[in-house]
Amino acid sequence: MAGRIPCLKVIHLLLLSFLMVPFLLLLTLQRTRMDPLSLLNLQVSTRASLEFKVLEESTRIIDEGDEESALHSLIQEQSNNNTEVNTEDLAANKELEQHRHVAGQIVIILIVLVFLFENLLQIRLCFLDIVTDDTVSKTTIACDFSQRRTDTCVLHGDVRILPSSSSVVLVRTPHDTLPENAAYSLRPYARKWETPVMELIRPISIGAVSAAQECGVHHAVPVVVFSTGGFAGKNFFHDFSDVLIPLFITSFHYRGRVQFLITNFNRRWVGKYAVILSRMSDYEVINLDGDERVHCSGKAHVGLMSHSELVIDPARTPGNYSMADFRELLRSSLSLKRRSIGEGKNYYSKPRLLLMLRKGSRELTNKREVVALTRKLGFKVIVAGPEQTKNLSRFAGVVNSCAVMMGVHGAGLTNMIFLPEKATLVQIIPWGGLRYACNHDYGDPTAAMGIRYLEYEVGREESSLVKQYPKDHPVFTDPESVHRQGWNAIWAVFLNRQSIKLDVKRFKGVLQEAMRSFLSR
Repeated sequence: MAGRIPCLKVIHLLLLSFLMVPFLLLLTLQRTRMDPLSLLNLQVSTRASLEFKVLEESTRIIDEGDEESALHSLIQEQSNNNTEVNTEDLAANKELEQHRHVAGQIVIILIVLVFLFENLLQIRLCFLDIVTDDTVSKTTIACDFSQRRTDTCVLHGDVRILPSSSSVVLVRTPHDTLPENAAYSLRPYARKWETPVMELIRPISIGAVSAAQECGVHHAVPVVVFSTGGFAGKNFFHDFSDVLIPLFITSFHYRGRVQFLITNFNRRWVGKYAVILSRMSDYEVINLDGDERVHCSGKAHVGLMSHSELVIDPARTPGNYSMADFRELLRSSLSLKRRSIGEGKNYYSKPRLLLMLRKGSRELTNKREVVALTRKLGFKVIVAGPEQTKNLSRFAGVVNSCAVMMGVHGAGLTNMIFLPEKATLVQIIPWGGLRYACNHDYGDPTAAMGIRYLEYEVGREESSLVKQYPKDHPVFTDPESVHRQGWNAIWAVFLNRQSIKLDVKRFKGVLQEAMRSFLSR
């Protein structure tokens, strides 16, 4: 398969390097045994012996011969001495050359060893790709349209992604078992029950073909195709619930060795969450909109797996990952300092309470009274509105420094995902029989995050609806009758038109419970 080629090249290169190490060591030892210096010493020793005999003979000539013969012998002796000095110099040069040669081989061995060490991770990942299902040779398309939240398809084999036709195809092989009519379509966004939103998501057609266009770009890792359309970039809650958490569930078991391909590309959304995306994938995200190239891979996920709002079910994830793992990824990505409220703070220090304020719908109209009460009970209060939340990294750090976060039901409460463990979320639930829905969005997810949860249901007199409807109106006497009219009615009456004025005396008990929760951590 195409995805294996780069890994095989790396493996071949590393195997060659492994073979070079013993070869170079053997060569170095062999050259040391066959050291020319040893032969040179033997030559010098033999020559010295001969010269000694010549000197003895010269002595006899001086005793027996004339002065001319003696002078000749002395000259010959001096010549021999010079020869011996030259031989010693040659030996020294040879020894230096040998040392340089051995040093050079040692340097080469060290370079090879460093290369092997630096590529241990790469070789491990390559072997991992080969032995796992990422590169299985079986040609398959497995789609799941049975889930309430999302549709997904996983393709193994020679996969081609064709952005120009919004299609992902699998090239047939002579022995595959794909049905003749293998053709599917899905919208890769995890909110399929909301039809008006899903109509904004570009559909992707999926099928099998006997022949496909030539590859324009090869991806040696699996690819994930998803959309940043819909609510993405418009609502903080949906950024996480519809995209980031499903993307984590779908891709994190690849440990970064995965390529993200995005349709309905939202440049602002990608920029905002770039630091988080870079922790999920080692590769730059690719915008499929307007891309004319054919992308090829050995495996493709189309659509994202999703379990519930801000929830990860470990039993349904490929690597048994949990919300704790996702929160750890966020802490690492955003450099959040505290894992638990007990870290880095004195036990008896004044706990910080973050009050999330809304503008327009579900606005808290007596915030000054609430802040005063909160301070009186011993909290250090931090007030944050929409403007303060725009810088993701900075505001995540603020949330992470707090022991309590409080606010009226709304997207801003999603910031609880940055709270340290053992912190407390206080959700103020508007009037209108909304307890189940509010719990589903923010109450239920807190347990898996290691966060404590408190809630406060607004009474009829605390709601601005008392100024809009008579007290005997079904809005007050039978809120469920509004629910039966559908989501649009719920939104229009209870969520979009309601502001809240808290009864601080009634609300005091909730804040006292939050303080007790902090002190008992």
